[in-house]
Amino acid sequence: MANTTSELVERHPEWVLQEKSRPLRKGRGGTQVVLDMTNPAVRDNLFGQMDALITGIPGLAYIKWDANADFMNAGSTYLGADRQPNLWFDYTSGLYDLLGRLHAKYPGIMMKACSSGGAHMDYGFLRYADEFWTSDNTDARQRVFIQWGAGHFYPACAMAAHVTASPNHQTHRTTPLKFRFDVAMSGRLGFELHPKGMATNEIAFAKKAVADYKRLRPVIQQGDLYRLVSPWGNSYASLMIVNDDKTQAVVFLYGLNRGIMSDFPAPLMLQGLDPSRRYTLTELNKEKRDHSRVNGKALNGAALMAMGLPVKLEGDYDSAVFELSAAQ
Repeated sequence: MANTTSELVERHPEWVLQEKSRPLRKGRGGTQVVLDMTNPAVRDNLFGQMDALITGIPGLAYIKWDANADFMNAGSTYLGADRQPNLWFDYTSGLYDLLGRLHAKYPGIMMKACSSGGAHMDYGFLRYADEFWTSDNTDARQRVFIQWGAGHFYPACAMAAHVTASPNHQTHRTTPLKFRFDVAMSGRLGFELHPKGMATNEIAFAKKAVADYKRLRPVIQQGDLYRLVSPWGNSYASLMIVNDDKTQAVVFLYGLNRGIMSDFPAPLMLQGLDPSRRYTLTELNKEKRDHSRVNGKALNGAALMAMGLPVKLEGDYDSAVFELSAAQ
């Protein structure tokens, strides 16, 4: 993106995507335009600017690549007439070329792909970005559905999932801090709460939840996903993630909309465990009560998959996270 009032565009108006014989359409503020990434000179210029910026900030560790301009001008002054129909393909290839050069020189810098929510969720970009912004909708209830759907195509390690304020600024829905953490912990956990606005007990809860997530991050972000109960058509949802050697697993349970007798979901029929192992069940992010009557007990993997894990929810936005650890 660039602005028509910028020095860059004033010097090189031909670097902007544009259609001959048509007025230049502009985006936000009446000045926003899109640079022509099919042009190697544009990519070289942007690489030089990014290179200078990164080297000028010692210790820079994170870049948010936000692409929030629409393609309003379907034309390139660089491409010949025979390549104009390939504009979007060539543009994307040029973008990947720039990202590849930056990634090759700065492999240790983490990058987040962001564009109007999930518009930058594509496998090509994930060669260079460590995560993408799953959606601008950060409401925890809605995120259960969003992350469930995105998880059909993208791994948890790439789905940015943040704990945000309540009431949520998009839906104005009020949800407990525990529910927001439990939902975000099934993806790439992030935090968008100002500590100054949090009570002492909330800060303590957040610190413990973050510590547990960091400890279990290899399981959650690199394990195998099993879908237990879909949020569509049910008053609750559940999924679990199991590590490669089946020695650890994390189970997530979310109450959505309470119906008659929905305080007592059916036992969760776990999947992916080693049937010959015994697993100790530990509830995480626990507040006052257990969400399973077998919390703290050692249970047989075969029984958990055949008979299920007994659980209990009490009302909307009640939730639970369970850790399963195989006996050594």
